[in-house]
Amino acid sequence: MPRFTSPPKQIDYNIQVWEVVRQIPHGKVSSYGRIAAMIPPPKDMDSKSYHTFGARWVGGAMAKCPDDVSWWRVVNAQGKISARPSAPRQRELLEAEGVVFDEREKIDLKIYLWDA
Repeated sequence: MPRFTSPPKQIDYNIQVWEVVRQIPHGKVSSYGRIAAMIPPPKDMDSKSYHTFGARWVGGAMAKCPDDVSWWRVVNAQGKISARPSAPRQRELLEAEGVVFDEREKIDLKIYLWDA
């Protein structure tokens, strides 16, 4: 399988990611993989390869997102905040929207997952 470190036409891909994330409602979250699944694979890329790399690409797009994108509403597939310096701020913003974390610092995706 080919190795894709970034999507072809990365700027266009990032814009698609940000458009999806802007739709996540207040008090809901989505995961990197679910967001990737909402965006069609790049032309000439098979779906298996896209499934392998898409979530990572979404993470890359979120690291560069504009200020009007609700970045804090994107969590990992386990319902946890990914480890990074902004993690405490992300939790604070989610809790301010009514999102509850359990004792393992997980969000119950059955309750809070945005299902577009």
